[in-house]
Amino acid sequence: MAEGKTQIAVLSGKGGTGKTMLSVNLAAAIENSLYVDCDVEEPNGHLFLKPSTENEKNVFVQHPKVCEQSCNGCRLCVKFCNFNALAYIQEKLMVFEDICHSCGGCALVCPQKAISEEDRTIGKISEGKSENVKVLTGVLNPGEQSGVPIISELVKMCRKEPGTTIIDCPPGSSCVVMDSIKDADYCILVAEPTIFGASNLEMVYELVKLFNKPFGVVLNKCLKDKNPAEEFCKEKGITVVGKIPFDHRLGKLNGDGQIAVRESKLYKKMFSDLYVRVAKEVKHEKVINP
Repeated sequence: MAEGKTQIAVLSGKGGTGKTMLSVNLAAAIENSLYVDCDVEEPNGHLFLKPSTENEKNVFVQHPKVCEQSCNGCRLCVKFCNFNALAYIQEKLMVFEDICHSCGGCALVCPQKAISEEDRTIGKISEGKSENVKVLTGVLNPGEQSGVPIISELVKMCRKEPGTTIIDCPPGSSCVVMDSIKDADYCILVAEPTIFGASNLEMVYELVKLFNKPFGVVLNKCLKDKNPAEEFCKEKGITVVGKIPFDHRLGKLNGDGQIAVRESKLYKKMFSDLYVRVAKEVKHEKVINP
């Protein structure tokens, strides 16, 4: 990882909590930053940041290629594959691309060396710039079953970048989220003020605890009423690093695809202050766990 590098991952238990809104505004509030959209199935950070595309590259996985003349029908590869991506039917070995996990095991166990591997495109990564923010966006092709290879490539690219990186993670707590946070110095968990919000918060809370990641919570859409997500934080002793009020103007800017910190001094101060608080938490964690 580059010297002076800080990676902040933003997570939520489900879509619609305000994760991307927080991520893009934090990135825009920092003097020079890198925003990385790891929600490769439905990336939407670019709709707000509107970056100029400077570079694009395809992401590949290894895919089995069968030489029918060499295959003797021993079925060792079929027995080996735990994902049932291979079948030997009517004296022909068939490969089901959609469920192949590209592990390469079938090629290794084939005694006839009838299976080789070739590249298959599963998506792309776009690189661009939006004022003070460098933007990396991963896009998974429709129909592909896993975005992990694209996220792994994004994480690898992040390691070369200095300064502060804001990682907009996929929603939930699945393997794509685990891959997104593996290099993170700090995780922000975004939660809504509802019973369901508290339940979704618990999901990502368990995940970051499992990975032993330092974290804090941002409570979004806060009202004066009782906040079950905040009650959960008190119960578990979780640090609340910020509260974003339920604000019609902020909601409209977000709905219109605008970056709030670029449209209002009030919002710029709000998100800048939030970043300062998070940066202090990161610095504290790095002192305790260098």
